[in-house]
Amino acid sequence: MPHRSRLSILLLDLPPEHHAAGRSFWAGATGRSATPDPDDETWASLGSFADGFHVEVQRTGEGTPPRWHVDIETDDIPAEIARLEGLGARRHRDMGSFWQLLDPAGLVFCVVGIQTGEEFDRHAVSWP
Repeated sequence: MPHRSRLSILLLDLPPEHHAAGRSFWAGATGRSATPDPDDETWASLGSFADGFHVEVQRTGEGTPPRWHVDIETDDIPAEIARLEGLGARRHRDMGSFWQLLDPAGLVFCVVGIQTGEEFDRHAVSWP
């Protein structure tokens, strides 16, 4: 069954000791405000960039190294995971409503449900 997906969000994963400084730095570097999520104090958004690609700042738990990771949003999580596994990805963690995977080099990324609504419809790729 066909499904759609797109690379949609770039996240800065910052442990508590780096979160405030990193959030401020990237807001200044992009010329954007780091808008806190009203429902979750661990998140702030720098907004939408080219083709609706979002940049978000996420406060992670202790011991998580500072890193970037991307989210791939899709209208069919199991189908997208199977497609990516066929390309060499490995499942890392079942996060409940989404999956954390590793690319062939061991870089973390997530496969999530649709997060960006209209932007997803406009920019998603269809897969057979």
